[in-house]
Amino acid sequence: MKLIYPAIFYEGEGGYAVEVPDLPGCTSGGASLAEAIIMGTDAASGWVLTELEDGKPIPKASAVTDIHPDEDDGFISMLVLDMDTYAEKYGNKAVRKNLTIPAWLNTFAESKHVNFSQILQESLME
Repeated sequence: MKLIYPAIFYEGEGGYAVEVPDLPGCTSGGASLAEAIIMGTDAASGWVLTELEDGKPIPKASAVTDIHPDEDDGFISMLVLDMDTYAEKYGNKAVRKNLTIPAWLNTFAESKHVNFSQILQESLME
């Protein structure tokens, strides 16, 4: 799913600040305009993913003509969110993985009621 949201950019000392008005509290920034766009896109994607994972509806994007910067030096640009790619990389959705272990180890682990998924997750997180 691809989403587009208007964002307000403000240039200041040390870079750019980014605000996505349709996503309450969603702000970011970067040292350059390119970095601010990347960081704004990441922040907005994270905001939307959290809503989706919580089962909440995501806000409809405002028309770019309805968004106005609070300061005279602010400008509007669109952020494109690729939610499928973002969710695959950062989401809490479980991904199935196949693995191979020796038969004797499988027999031993099953006799001890080992949860293979839990052990693998804990090991990888360490």
